[in-house]
Amino acid sequence: MSEAYEFGRYYEDFEVGATYRHWPGRTITDMDDILFCMLTMNHHPLHIDAEYGKKTQFGRNVVVGNLVVDIALGQSVRDISGKAIANLGFEKIEFLRPVFHGDTIYSETTVLEKRESRSNPDRGVVSVETRAYNQHGELVMRFRRSVLVPKREVGIPHSFPQVRD
Repeated sequence: MSEAYEFGRYYEDFEVGATYRHWPGRTITDMDDILFCMLTMNHHPLHIDAEYGKKTQFGRNVVVGNLVVDIALGQSVRDISGKAIANLGFEKIEFLRPVFHGDTIYSETTVLEKRESRSNPDRGVVSVETRAYNQHGELVMRFRRSVLVPKREVGIPHSFPQVRD
């Protein structure tokens, strides 16, 4: 029998001040950036036109910021919102340094506060800050969000079924 795979946390599992380092990192290719821009209809040439990028202050293309946000958010799911009922909101998204094609994003999340739900005793709200770094350890982006998560007694399965040999 293999071990169960834990995904996400219940309200009781979060501690204010705890920091979770998310793994693995994610290298952003030029095609990732171009596809994301096309899917979201962001056709700014800074992101998709290499010749245009060469003529900018950066001398090359810059990855669209929302892709960096979404990568860091995705990296945090296993640790932060894997059991979430809902994301309640995002605030204070900050782009601190440009990210370029070929950069690798690593992220971590710190629990800022938590409180029980005012309307439903079977859940709570956890507020966190997620930070994204490039491969040089430079902080490139950060954001805060609030997540509605169930309490343990709700009965939502906390792991996937075990596989028997």
